[in-house]
Amino acid sequence: MPFSPFYIVLGVIALFILLSSFFIVKQQTAAIIERFGRFQSIRHSGLQMKIPLVDRIAGKLSLKIQQLDVIIETKTLDDVFVRLKVSVQYKVIKDKVYDAFYKLDYPHDQITSYVFDVVRAEVPKMKLDDVFVKKDDIAIAVKTELNDAMMEYGYDIIKTLVTDIDPDAQVKAAMNRINAADREKTAAQYEGDAQRILIVEKAKAEAESKRLQGQGIADQRREIARGLEESVEVLNKVGINSQEASALIVVTQHYDTLQAIGQETNSNLILLPNSPQAGSNMLNDMVASFTASNQIGEAMKRTKNTKKGDL
Repeated sequence: MPFSPFYIVLGVIALFILLSSFFIVKQQTAAIIERFGRFQSIRHSGLQMKIPLVDRIAGKLSLKIQQLDVIIETKTLDDVFVRLKVSVQYKVIKDKVYDAFYKLDYPHDQITSYVFDVVRAEVPKMKLDDVFVKKDDIAIAVKTELNDAMMEYGYDIIKTLVTDIDPDAQVKAAMNRINAADREKTAAQYEGDAQRILIVEKAKAEAESKRLQGQGIADQRREIARGLEESVEVLNKVGINSQEASALIVVTQHYDTLQAIGQETNSNLILLPNSPQAGSNMLNDMVASFTASNQIGEAMKRTKNTKKGDL
């Protein structure tokens, strides 16, 4: 017996009702079931069943952590307008899905209002530099206030972050100029210190060079004197007295000097006495100087002894 259209329609309706009795709730989601407009139950992830035409899914809430970014413009203690971006991470408490769904229609608006209230109460107490330094304190204050307020509505505030601080454009330009000036000042100080160190080290090097030069000249003169003394001793041994030996040495050095100057091809013109009497004249001048010096010394000694005798 063929099925009549009535039975076909009835079968389709029965199948539809049967299928509508089952529904799926995704992971980290809660479904609120109402019966004739009244709260019935909360269903979590998996395959769930409800009474067709009697129960309905009033809504679904995500149990995942969500983030809300709130931008607030306020004024600091030093009268600088600044824009702050506060990121609020929150989630619905699994055991308080009922409160989250029925007690609060617009959680985003509620959270935003509390963030505005806290930030505009905290930032005007700080100077602009302190806002950058104490941004974590602002975030903690926002989190504390939100936790106390939103816990009643079934929301848990996981974390709050001040992710951006944007002062007025003119203020930022002024801050950049100040930073640039400070860096230039520091660079100038380092350059000055470097120049001072170079000057000091150069002076030390020159002083050391002069000291070594003086020491070298003194050593040279000692060696010359020692050589002259040895030369005089050798000449004395062969019967030449000290005066004759001195004359011979002076004349020898005189002609050695002339020979050395003549061998230097790039030397400038130097006029020196070259007569045979030049060495003798120099020796006589030296002897006269030594004699006068000895006479002056003896006179000074006699004068000192006379004064001591008078006393």
